[in-house]
Amino acid sequence: MTFIVWFAMLGAVLLLLALSSSYLRWLPLTTSVVCLGLGIALGSSGIGLLHLDIAKASSWMEHLTEVAVLFSLFFSGLKLRRSLLSRRWWPAFFLAGPVMLMCIAGVSALLHYGFGLDWGVSVLIGAILAPTDPVLATLVQVVHAQDYDPVRFSLSGEAGLNDGVAFPFVILGLLLMQDTASVEWFSGWLMRDVLWAVSAGLLSGYWMGRGLGKLTLYLRIQHEDSTVSPNDYLALALIAMAYVVAEMIQGYGFLAVFAAGLGLRQAEVNTSGDASEPAEHLVLPVVGHQHVAPEHAVKGDVDRLPETQVAAGIMLGDMLAFGSLVERALEVFLVTLLGVVLLEHWDTRAVIVAGLLFMAIRPVAVMCIPGRRLASFRQRVLLGWFGIRGIGSFYYLFYALNHGLATHAAAQTVSMVLSVVALSIVVHGLTAQPIMARGE
Repeated sequence: MTFIVWFAMLGAVLLLLALSSSYLRWLPLTTSVVCLGLGIALGSSGIGLLHLDIAKASSWMEHLTEVAVLFSLFFSGLKLRRSLLSRRWWPAFFLAGPVMLMCIAGVSALLHYGFGLDWGVSVLIGAILAPTDPVLATLVQVVHAQDYDPVRFSLSGEAGLNDGVAFPFVILGLLLMQDTASVEWFSGWLMRDVLWAVSAGLLSGYWMGRGLGKLTLYLRIQHEDSTVSPNDYLALALIAMAYVVAEMIQGYGFLAVFAAGLGLRQAEVNTSGDASEPAEHLVLPVVGHQHVAPEHAVKGDVDRLPETQVAAGIMLGDMLAFGSLVERALEVFLVTLLGVVLLEHWDTRAVIVAGLLFMAIRPVAVMCIPGRRLASFRQRVLLGWFGIRGIGSFYYLFYALNHGLATHAAAQTVSMVLSVVALSIVVHGLTAQPIMARGE
């Protein structure tokens, strides 16, 4: 398949989505559901225009999905304005911790005892399907930094955290397939891949984002260039630096990038003097890095905004606009690719796995969150249902294919993961809009 054909496909899908957006917004459909259907129609099971060999494409697909998750994690963190010490974070911590562990255990037990898979493969698939998705779940996550809805905030925080927290369990599944388990081996995995890598990723990313945010705002105020600096470059630089530094100290880059977004947002909070309204809501967007006087970029009364808040608002507004564009483009491309390969890798057992995961394992685990003050019954129901799987699972799948996944286990792992993710896209995509609208 030539590059020009893939490029033409991407352009055609984007054009179709752009022209049909006025109609789709009246239907209970997400963009992902539409792209999945288009991929199936264009793939070998449809008109045969597109074909993708998973085994041959696993290397570049690993990096492409990794980039998609990194972008989404950073900009998801940038939208979460509450301090990590706030009680609003507690449900997210439980969702990304105990709830995720129960989901891994439940899926692993189902695959081992129900379908006879080895423990290594079962744990690996359970870990790959564990993280909820920050890319495809836009309808059930925070819309902007002033969106403090407890359900949206908890789901956004969970998606940002568990994409990194699931990683040691993917490694655990790969290690279990090597039959080298021992007490020393397990303790080494626990200390190195869980305790150190998680904490190192979070701390390094958070302080890098917060420190760089403060430094950038200081320099822009000093040199009076708040409306001309390329904020998209700054976002790309921070994503790259947070990821690389975390990997260099053997931390998890996903967690570092998410924490960098959180840290940068807290720099804005401090700059704004803990103002209730995010700084980017007080300024007009500055397009193309043109020379615009700060007073012309302010909404309303110029005198009531300090210069630092104007600079912070322009910086974060530009970043969020840039991030939204990149996220949507990558979502369209990757979900369409899933549709292209779905039917040839379809596994009917995934219907049982997905059904139990979506309607039993996760909802029961969410109901175990302690304290009724943290989440009401209605909120727990919503949190239990909207455990959307997506691009994060794709990345872990291709990571496993490229890092020691046994050949005999590769086919069933690929089929199970792709099928469950596709079911999640359809089921959650069809229910997200009407359920969230009714809940609000």
